[in-house]
Amino acid sequence: MKTTIQEQDNNIVAFLEGSLDTAAAAETEKTMSPLNDVADKDIIIDCTALEYISSAGLRIFLGILQNAQEKGRHVYIRGINDKVRAIFTITGFSNIFEFM
Repeated sequence: MKTTIQEQDNNIVAFLEGSLDTAAAAETEKTMSPLNDVADKDIIIDCTALEYISSAGLRIFLGILQNAQEKGRHVYIRGINDKVRAIFTITGFSNIFEFM
């Protein structure tokens, strides 16, 4: 699992690559923790290269969303493939996130 965070067009973008499964969750959460400190920009989680997400990965996304909402910011998901979208739909996460 590879995670890269960049600033683009006045947003913070996290690029995820690989499988965000239980084994990768702890390291990914640590890598994505700076997103919890973003107070003045919206967050985009780019899932173009994300192959799979487990419940542990969804928990990371939810934590980022909750922190952003407390600060009046938005979290957008972009580039999601059909397999990952199905996981979001089954868990109800498709109802709480905004998709690009």
